[in-house]
Amino acid sequence: MAKISSGDPHAFAALFHDYQGLVYSFAKRLTRSETLAEDIVQEIFLKIWLGRAALGSVDNFGAYLNRTVRNHSLNVLRQIARQARASQELGLVTPQEIRETEAYLDLKESETILAQALKSLTPQQRQVFLLCREDGLKYEEVAARLQISPLTVHSHMKQALKTIRSYFKDNLGVYPILLFYLFR
Repeated sequence: MAKISSGDPHAFAALFHDYQGLVYSFAKRLTRSETLAEDIVQEIFLKIWLGRAALGSVDNFGAYLNRTVRNHSLNVLRQIARQARASQELGLVTPQEIRETEAYLDLKESETILAQALKSLTPQQRQVFLLCREDGLKYEEVAARLQISPLTVHSHMKQALKTIRSYFKDNLGVYPILLFYLFR
């Protein structure tokens, strides 16, 4: 980082080589578009190069890069939604297409925040939550699979939901998509 910060193009090329695949994968997962992901890779590394003087103060480059890609990808999707809204006002797209785009953006942001919230759970809480919510198992089925009591499953689930709600509140406020996901 120090070499890049001082303007070393070879160090930057090495950084690009090491991280461009990860940036592409993450951007593609967020945008679900290969074209957008390719553009985001170029824009992210251009942004890093242009802001290279600040890299010396970055403690955790992986976290910095993750946050930068996530924020930039969401900004690109928001821009697309704004353009779609403008097109709708001109009669080029329907209100339904606009609502679908906005809902998709909300869902993607919620999924990202939920994934981060799940990382903050204990391994047992995360496992119980995923078995109940992702696999659709009942508490008794989870208890049998994990060889614990249904009350323990209930306790883990209660604490997991409390932690996830708190994480969303701290990161986004109360979010309707999350509430739908957690209480369906």
